[in-house]
Amino acid sequence: MLTKILSRGGRASGYLALRFLTGLGILAALPLGLLFSWVPGVRAGLVRLAKLERAQASRYLDLPAEPGGNSLKRSLWLLWMPLLMVPELFVAVIAVIGAPAALAGMALWWLDPGNFSLMGLDVDSWFEALTLGPLQILVSLGLLGWGAPAVARRHAQTVRDVLAPSEAELLTQRVEELTRSRAGAVDSHGAELRRIERDLHDGTQAQLVSLAMRIGIAKQMMADDPEKAASLLDDARDGAEQAMNELRGVLRTMYPPILADRGLAGAVSALCARCPLPVELRLGELGQVPAAVEAAAYFVVAESLTNITKHAAAGHVDVLMERRGAELYLAITDDGIGGARIGEGSDQLGRGSGLHGMLHRVEAIDGRLELQSPIGGPTTVEVVLPCGS
Repeated sequence: MLTKILSRGGRASGYLALRFLTGLGILAALPLGLLFSWVPGVRAGLVRLAKLERAQASRYLDLPAEPGGNSLKRSLWLLWMPLLMVPELFVAVIAVIGAPAALAGMALWWLDPGNFSLMGLDVDSWFEALTLGPLQILVSLGLLGWGAPAVARRHAQTVRDVLAPSEAELLTQRVEELTRSRAGAVDSHGAELRRIERDLHDGTQAQLVSLAMRIGIAKQMMADDPEKAASLLDDARDGAEQAMNELRGVLRTMYPPILADRGLAGAVSALCARCPLPVELRLGELGQVPAAVEAAAYFVVAESLTNITKHAAAGHVDVLMERRGAELYLAITDDGIGGARIGEGSDQLGRGSGLHGMLHRVEAIDGRLELQSPIGGPTTVEVVLPCGS
């Protein structure tokens, strides 16, 4: 219990102290900040600092980082922050030094009676030392365990609220995100169409042309050389089967039939079973998933397993897929060498272009993809796809 109190209180007091020291630095620059707030560089610095403070507040509250606002007016609130934090810092200081000061006062008051204080009162006797000292320790521990954390949470929440982007800024950010994802989706869609056209032209179309030629030749030879015509028809039948297989392969890349036959869970299970590496698949309750989301999730798993098999030098893969409210969550983790990067048009460290394509596919349906792949591994691809309410 005491360890928990010390940990919680120390974290809260440290957060408040660091924010106060940051505020003092800002306060020292207050005259210049107010005088040159119209200068673009100063304005940009204040806005950037405001976003950093909001990120620190989110981290303290264990909340996901959210974009801060770009308003200079709200960012100027940081200039007055240290003045507003004086009472908060007082609580933090009392919480941290109250108990040690009480122990010191109880042990040393007799060296200089009347000049040691406990609970704000001068100590002149052992009775006062042994009654006020434990009381101060209890108060200090109370502030450390509950008071300082409550003040720190209130401060962090206030920072998040004050420095939050306005509705107009949120709308602007949303438009920028949608514009960027739409551009990526258009590029990805164009590349996909070119790939399909290339596959059909170089594969299926060539097979069908050859098939038509063999059937035509066999028709001409039917009367003069039936055996040769029969052989050509056998070749044509084999060519037709090959063309059908290639056509199925092209169609499978557009919307895999297995999704319609076995659903998302069954399709992903089949992918994991076919992977040459050991794959641990953990499937949660998926509920109703839109077809576009099913296709995106399937291709993310397929592309990830392909990348891992080819480039990661991994020995094991973990795949987690579950429904989280109105979103489908997907995480693919491997124990390989790491170093994966989402490259723009090129394959960085051997693992970029596939990830870049996955990102476009995910963003096209307003999803999010995050990649964590330090050198030496492990690599984790996390994807969140909206499924509606």
